Amino acid sequence: MDYSEDDIALAAEYALGTLDADDRTRVESMMGADKDFAAIVQAWEFRLGVLNQMVGSVEPRPLVWDNIKGAIGHSMPQAPIVLPETPISPLVEAETAVAPAADDSNVIRLSSQARRWRSLASAATALAAALVAMIGLQIFLPDLLPEAMRPKPRTQVVEVKTQAPAPAPGAQYVALLQGQAGGPAFILTVDGATKNFTVRKVGAPPVEAGKSYELWLISDKLGGRPRSLGVVGASEFVAGKVLAGYETDVVTGATYAVTVEQAGGSPDGAPHSTPVFVGKLIETVPPGSAPAAPAQKR
Repeated sequence: MDYSEDDIALAAEYALGTLDADDRTRVESMMGADKDFAAIVQAWEFRLGVLNQMVGSVEPRPLVWDNIKGAIGHSMPQAPIVLPETPISPLVEAETAVAPAADDSNVIRLSSQARRWRSLASAATALAAALVAMIGLQIFLPDLLPEAMRPKPRTQVVEVKTQAPAPAPGAQYVALLQGQAGGPAFILTVDGATKNFTVRKVGAPPVEAGKSYELWLISDKLGGRPRSLGVVGASEFVAGKVLAGYETDVVTGATYAVTVEQAGGSPDGAPHSTPVFVGKLIETVPPGSAPAAPAQKR
């Protein structure tokens, strides 16, 4: 249902408590007959209720009431004001007799509406001021507010990322894989920290067509059965990470061998020829030692 501005102003004044007895009776009758209008009144009471929360109740001293009662008891009824009689000219008397009485109902209604809207504007101004004051107290002096109106503390989690320290250099190992004729065919290097390995082809002759060199790890701790580390020799350098799956003592104490297998390596994970090149790792750089920087020429 659509309500006039006068009805909305009445609802606001009722919430403020500034209506006279007749208007309050009228609003209460409208609230009893119209649930939507009652909801408007309740909405105004909710908006203006913050004013009561901002101002605490103050009980006047007993002396104040005693003075008021004494003043009421000693007051005398005021005599009515009598204006002096002045003669009325015949012309004015004639005009008054001829002119019809002015209808002042519109003036009374507009005056009532103006009074209500002034009260509504005052209430809105007071509400805005109260909200500004409450926000200011929440920011600067929250301890002065009731517990329910204090802002809740917020915890902000700040994640600070720090760079992980560089791992200490691990030991470095090298194995020269040689044949019966002597001279290195492959050089195997292993990083003790990561167990990554690199195989460099140096003196191994080319294999015949349809064949490949394959690198194996042989350790008694693994039952003596060779474990394939992949095909080598197809290029000058081959890198791998297969050793990461073995314990350090297995890696450093094993024998490394190269066999000739079919192209692409053994199909079943077992060598099919005797080793042609063999070698064991030796430690070249102890753990925790950084390589020495090259000397600068002067």
